[in-house]
Amino acid sequence: MSTTRLAFVALSSVVLLGTMYSVVYNTYLDTSNPLLTHLPHPLSKSHRWASKSNPLNVYFIKQAWAWTSAAFVSAWLTGPPSTRTAPRLARWLSATAAWLLFTAWFFGPALIERIVLASGGECVLSLPDGGALSLPAEYCHAHAAVSPATHPALFASPAASSFALPTEWRAIPRLRRGHDVSGHIFLLTLSVLLLAQQLGPSFRLTRWSTPHTLAIWANSALICIWLFATGTTSIYFHSPGEKISGYILGLACFAIAQVPGFLMAMPREKPHSS
Repeated sequence: MSTTRLAFVALSSVVLLGTMYSVVYNTYLDTSNPLLTHLPHPLSKSHRWASKSNPLNVYFIKQAWAWTSAAFVSAWLTGPPSTRTAPRLARWLSATAAWLLFTAWFFGPALIERIVLASGGECVLSLPDGGALSLPAEYCHAHAAVSPATHPALFASPAASSFALPTEWRAIPRLRRGHDVSGHIFLLTLSVLLLAQQLGPSFRLTRWSTPHTLAIWANSALICIWLFATGTTSIYFHSPGEKISGYILGLACFAIAQVPGFLMAMPREKPHSS
């Protein structure tokens, strides 16, 4: 079985079993609910990985694509010339472009943000009293904090004036209530499959240099970390539908990322001499 297929089976099993567990034991937090998403997970005190401040989330998942890119580049650079091929590099660049389009920018808001809005999402600011204030969508697209001092007009509405906010209080509004595709599952799916695929050429070698050996071990360890992170996300966060959609989106982007490399690897016909 190829490394890609093995990773696909492992990843699919983790997402499926984790999601089923979250439903059976009611362990997931509905992150699209503005009244719940800013609160600590109900299980955060008894389950370490249910806390958003756990080291896995803070130091790894939040910078997942940076870790994935570093692992890929290390394996690509330390490999022999036979493995440092343009199609491999093209797949990583294509996957990076997909990551940017879905999570950072797509001629304005990222595609995941557009999905949330198209499915009925709203830009919501969670207030200290547990309430929520609806704002125009552009405030969420800006990803910047708002406060009574910087945006007094926003806090003049009855929904905000019922609670006296200190002028120094500030918070970043988020998109809620729509279909909040699990960005973590999307990114982890893409990362696991990409790294596993890129290990394939190295595993076909008979010998590895010391730097390449270290790079392969680092890639393998990171894949294991991403699988574990996929499991914790599947168990503790997002509704089942949002996790499945993130998984499917990750698969789709991985498939799309294969196209440039596939085209580059195709044999080209030599022109016939007259």
